[in-house]
Amino acid sequence: MGVQEVMQESTNRIQVMLVEDHPEYREVIELALGKDPQFDLHSQFGTAERALRSLQERHPNQQPDVILLDLNLPGMSGLDSISWIKDYSPDSKIIVLSQSDKDSDVLKAIKLGASGYLLKSSSVAQIKEGIQAAVTGGASLDSSLAKFILKTIRANLPETGIEHPLSDREMDVLKLLAEGYSKKEIAAILGISDSTVVTHVGHVYEKLDVRNAPSAVSKAYRAGIFSPGNTD
Repeated sequence: MGVQEVMQESTNRIQVMLVEDHPEYREVIELALGKDPQFDLHSQFGTAERALRSLQERHPNQQPDVILLDLNLPGMSGLDSISWIKDYSPDSKIIVLSQSDKDSDVLKAIKLGASGYLLKSSSVAQIKEGIQAAVTGGASLDSSLAKFILKTIRANLPETGIEHPLSDREMDVLKLLAEGYSKKEIAAILGISDSTVVTHVGHVYEKLDVRNAPSAVSKAYRAGIFSPGNTD
């Protein structure tokens, strides 16, 4: 394989940056993604400061597609780095990959713009699925956190209005997203095609003026679309 072919193959892979201070866990992710031709783990950093410096110095075309971000980092925390990441690399999707299941960490990460929140106890398959979901405009939530977010976010965020109401089918899709299902799983549950689910999700995001599933759930709760009695 020539140099040009190698470069083309690398370009077609999902470019991933890992910000994690534990060498053992970095090695686990490196081995997992390195064996899969869909991914290219092209950079790893042990601190948020070094990762931010790298993002600041990169050309826009060289920014990662997805950043796997630990929260408990030496120096600047992962949470504090999210807004800086969004400034330096606005098109990169951020997936928090943490041991913390604290309510405040989950809510703050989502509010700051993370596209997903997975616990480090997640399987390699779940992490890969989360990366793929983020790249295609979706989001990934650890199943143990999804119901918590759905049930509590209304009490943590202010009220807001929705200009365009969701259709019944869009509501079905949004509720399933809130429960942590992937687009493919939603298609199977509702008996519709994957592309139809993608269309419905796009309409939900457009109507709610959000970019990912956690933000859509948040806004639906704030607007009163979801209520404690109609989400289970």
